[in-house]
Amino acid sequence: MKVLMAGQGAFGQKHLDAMKKIDGIEVATLVGGSPDSTKEVAEKYGIPHWTTDLAEGLAQPGVEAALLATPTQMHASQAIQCLDAGKHVMVEIPMADNIEDARALAAKQKETGLVAMSGQTRHFNPSHQYVHKKIQAGELSIQQMDVQTYFFRRTNMNALGKPRSWTDHLLWHHACHTIDLFMYQTGEDISECYAVQGPKHPDLGIAMDMGILLKTPTGKICTLSLSFNNDGPLGTFFRYIGDTGTYIARYDDLVNGKEEAIDVSKVDVSMNGIELQDREFFAAIKEGREPNASVAATLPAMEVLQRLQEQLDY
Repeated sequence: MKVLMAGQGAFGQKHLDAMKKIDGIEVATLVGGSPDSTKEVAEKYGIPHWTTDLAEGLAQPGVEAALLATPTQMHASQAIQCLDAGKHVMVEIPMADNIEDARALAAKQKETGLVAMSGQTRHFNPSHQYVHKKIQAGELSIQQMDVQTYFFRRTNMNALGKPRSWTDHLLWHHACHTIDLFMYQTGEDISECYAVQGPKHPDLGIAMDMGILLKTPTGKICTLSLSFNNDGPLGTFFRYIGDTGTYIARYDDLVNGKEEAIDVSKVDVSMNGIELQDREFFAAIKEGREPNASVAATLPAMEVLQRLQEQLDY
């Protein structure tokens, strides 16, 4: 399968590293935001064609699918452009930074019947897969998820320490991960949701601290604390409090409530959540089925983000 990769930044390169490990996948073209860095990354990964024009990339011979790791504000329009061009698409989260665009993308997927997947990596991380399998087997029922998402981002820099061309967002990006994961793990909708936020950054124009509370119809709750002001440790840390045990996930590490390590190395074919996410995308295309974390399946989490945004605006 020939693939288009859009986005030459930190996350785009994570996908390029992942696809090198998947048999039968050829990255035929790289679409980037700036000529110099796009050319540099294309040469680094041996990609035969590069461009700054998505339409040119989509027109490359044999391209069947596109992966988008571009700035957030481009996600929905570019994903729709890919579907209109007859290409399957996986778009990194958030699929959009507003509900209207997210709904438009879901409608376009339904219209075309192509595979459209949202990059909800937490569905695929072995640590979270382990917990999900426990739930599916009836061995665990979540009572509460307590999640901390902490970064130190008082300037607009990416994970490689380079200036971003877009601004990150605690609600529409980072909370998107956890709200979707909570709905995925519980298998329920959100009946109640509440959000508060701290002062907005004078230059970036975004809230630097936020708290979110969610509840399902059966009473499962999720508490989420987010900050761009936290000077370490960095990342997202998940505590699953269940009826038969407690599990704490820190990236790909999983421990129980007593801090005893749990081996998740055999949960899937890889320990790399990005690789497993990409494998699911390509498998869904090959098998002609809806993928785990499809745009349609993750749209309800976007609806919750909209409800929270309306509260914060009010």
